Amino acid sequence: MAMNRARSIRYILTVKEAVKVAHQRTYAAGKAKKGSKGGGSADSPKASTLSKEVKASTVVGANILKEGTDPKILPDSEYPDWLWHLLDKRPALSELRRKNIETLSYEDLKRFVKLDNRARIKESNSLKAKN
Repeated sequence: MAMNRARSIRYILTVKEAVKVAHQRTYAAGKAKKGSKGGGSADSPKASTLSKEVKASTVVGANILKEGTDPKILPDSEYPDWLWHLLDKRPALSELRRKNIETLSYEDLKRFVKLDNRARIKESNSLKAKN
């Protein structure tokens, strides 16, 4: 009896595997165009038709609209001051904790309060999760 069940289970598994293989989606290889030289030339990167002057004066690919042109690169004096400080490294919470709170700048103090509050919330949540 047990042998018959084992065979039937094995038969069911092989049928399921056969159905999976039969319903697998496959893609046909594309036909080569007349006059093309094979070797995957369609997948190779296209040579840029833009001149070096255009590449140096515009932000190529920044236009997200259907109509319009790519924006021109302006001199540094035309951009706001805060833009140049976006990538500056800001101190971590451990570094801020080592400093005297009274000597911190307003921005660092604001960052310290935010990061300290976030750390306390995480600790409180982990304690609640353990209980």
